[in-house]
Amino acid sequence: MHAVLALMVFLLQGSTSMTSEFVKKDSDFLLYINESAIPEKFLIFRWMFKTETNLISFGHNGDTEVNNSYSERIEFSKESHSVKLKRLQEADSGTYTGRVFILNNDRTLVTYSIIVQEPVSPADLTVDHVSSSSHSCNLTVTCSTGDSHISSNFTCDNRTCYQEGGEKSKVTASGAVLHLQLANQSIICNHSNQVSYEKTPRNIRDLCPNHEDKRGQPDYIIGIVFGVLLCGAALGAARYRQKRGKYNRETTENTVYAVPEVELTNTPAQIPVDEAVEPSPTSTYSLVGPHIGSSTSTEQKPLPESLYAQVEKPRRI
Repeated sequence: MHAVLALMVFLLQGSTSMTSEFVKKDSDFLLYINESAIPEKFLIFRWMFKTETNLISFGHNGDTEVNNSYSERIEFSKESHSVKLKRLQEADSGTYTGRVFILNNDRTLVTYSIIVQEPVSPADLTVDHVSSSSHSCNLTVTCSTGDSHISSNFTCDNRTCYQEGGEKSKVTASGAVLHLQLANQSIICNHSNQVSYEKTPRNIRDLCPNHEDKRGQPDYIIGIVFGVLLCGAALGAARYRQKRGKYNRETTENTVYAVPEVELTNTPAQIPVDEAVEPSPTSTYSLVGPHIGSSTSTEQKPLPESLYAQVEKPRRI
């Protein structure tokens, strides 16, 4: 009774959708099956290649049977019923299916469509023709591989470059793609497929020596001028502050305070007018010493050791 019910449920279930995968040559790929998709009362679960070649069979009791042709090329797990395909080659491209057998019926649970590709080689980027002047440069460039090629014309002036007709692409005989474009002042040739990518760039300045991208020069020059002016203003302000501080210090150090003079009351001595030729100071101090010669008088008052006399220059009439 249980076997009949399991068979009815099994027949009502539909197969899963196909999964397409691109795999690089000499790499591995895992054939995975969700355990919940396998019925509990299955007899055999089997991985098959192109619906006719048995890779491995898992029995309900845990026994396994591996195809001798794949014994060195696969790894498997009894618990998960998954299989790893190792070192795939282009001949391994095709459909891989996981099928379950119950009584006299079988059904596909999972399907993989695998396409094994060899990595692409770098493309050759060659310049076929160049004509240049002081104002422009015209060139024809070819991007090629062993089985295909693609060409395009480019024109450059003193400010920018452009590709005639825009970017170009072509599918090669091996199924890869050649793509020729202009980006960031470089001509780029891309060779790619679903598992690899090769890029061959050439700087436009190497191909057109007279070409120079001047779009950023005005802003660049303005930035330099602004920076120079800013540095000059900063240096000028520093010099001004330095000189101002030095001037303040010198002013403080050179300050002279006036000393009041005391007017003397001694009677000034008269100086002849004809002897006063050049202007003299308003005040003149003279030191008068004691008399050294003989004295005829026995009684004489003592003289001071020093006398100060103020001599004033008479005014001219």
